[in-house]
Amino acid sequence: MTDFSTTTLGIEFGSTRVKAVLIDRGFHVLAEGVYDWENSFDGGYWTYSHDEILTALQQSFASLQSQVLSRYGAPLTKVGAIGVSAMMHGYIALDDSDRFLVPFRTWRNTTTGDAAKALTERFSFNIPERWSIAHLYQAILNGEPHVGDIRALTTLAGYLHYRLTGERVVGVGEAAGMFPIDSAACDYDEAKLTSFDALVADKGFPWTLRGILPAVKAAGQAAGTLTAAGALLLDPTGTLQPGIPFCPPEGDAGTGMVATNSVRPRTGNVSAGTSVFAMVVLERPLSRVYPEIDMVTTPDGAPVAMVHCNNCTADIDAWANLLLDFARTAGLPLTKGAAFAALYNAALQGDDDAGGLVSFNYLSGESITGVKDGVPLLVRPRGSVLSFANFARNLLFSALSTLRIGMELLWKEQVAIDCLYGHGGFFKQAEAGSRMMAAATGSPVTVMRTADVGGPWGMAILAMYLLDGGTISLPDYLAQRVFAQTEKTTTAPQEADTAGFKQYLERYKAALPLEKTAEALLYGEE
Repeated sequence: MTDFSTTTLGIEFGSTRVKAVLIDRGFHVLAEGVYDWENSFDGGYWTYSHDEILTALQQSFASLQSQVLSRYGAPLTKVGAIGVSAMMHGYIALDDSDRFLVPFRTWRNTTTGDAAKALTERFSFNIPERWSIAHLYQAILNGEPHVGDIRALTTLAGYLHYRLTGERVVGVGEAAGMFPIDSAACDYDEAKLTSFDALVADKGFPWTLRGILPAVKAAGQAAGTLTAAGALLLDPTGTLQPGIPFCPPEGDAGTGMVATNSVRPRTGNVSAGTSVFAMVVLERPLSRVYPEIDMVTTPDGAPVAMVHCNNCTADIDAWANLLLDFARTAGLPLTKGAAFAALYNAALQGDDDAGGLVSFNYLSGESITGVKDGVPLLVRPRGSVLSFANFARNLLFSALSTLRIGMELLWKEQVAIDCLYGHGGFFKQAEAGSRMMAAATGSPVTVMRTADVGGPWGMAILAMYLLDGGTISLPDYLAQRVFAQTEKTTTAPQEADTAGFKQYLERYKAALPLEKTAEALLYGEE
């Protein structure tokens, strides 16, 4: 294959991996590129440096380009369309020369509690701590001098899209993680924009909120083309040519919905990786504001209830690395993949309730449970049974407990979920991941053959939706064209797993004061 003009490219910046995926008109993956990275804690904030962001962009594409050349004997000079996605929320403030005024503040930061609470009360709409508007208002409350110099406020996906196309645009799903959305207008809520401007009017800033926010576009709408400067930024070798159309940049929540065919009401998906979040497309609005539930949208603007938890598999990763360290010390052959497989498969053999163990996987804070910073913690109550199988099951249950606490609120609202589609690293060991997730959520969990490709594939699909003209609705496009023949496996909740998880969750909730006490003692917090 040497003609790539009908292919599309999706690039997604996750928390630990940046991945580029090239697909054909049949939505098959032709090539992938990967770049691993890690956030750093600098100046009191979780961040990735500006140089790291650009390096990750270039290296992920270079990795893809290398695979294309190896597989097809021709370089990638042109594709049909491109889309860029990234972890949602966070804060990138730019000056009039497009320079970062402060280092990128990611979704992982839990430093905006005062702002989030004040805006939630003012708007009568839940504003989570990680939303861009919460970061902005907290900077104002803190009296940070850079705020007056802001000329553009965006997210990581929005910034990358701007650097590649020159367009200050985000998709509606990404915009919904910055500021409340009016789904009928598929745009920011105008009344809330006016309310915010009035709130900060006495500060005399030389901007209005709409003036610094990126424009909003829905799936299927054109969002610019690759500029000559953007082409050289993405591919410094000069092989990739400018002029390629771009679809609106989306967040990882939106690409997850697309990648799992869950953009229609009564469908939902759960993305379980470094963080975990469940997205349920609503038939009707919730009866009231819940601080634990975000209201966002699908990439075509439909309202979605989102339960987001900062922590999921990172603690499992840490324990897997401990197993690897032990194996190396003991002179035993063990790969990282084998270590993960051992943990997940052992979880299936543990006692239903994980043998009385309980742990907290909080490498960072969790607003749902009122934990600001977090301390990973393993508790072995008297009478518990510490076996490897119970320990492994405990790790998987712990990764899902905060999600379950948030999901219980949706149950109170009688939100209907026909099926929950799973994707992300938690499902790489499909049987264990699906069974534990079904037990935690009380819903059948479907994992599709494409689940391990995930968000970047979803972004490439949105680019293909643009290339195909967006002439039918996004839900119909996915159902009729993308997923009509896709292989999938559905796991219903098993009675023993469900009962065991319920026992575990009772212990988890009872032990929460231990987690908060450890946090206070170690970090000096009240």
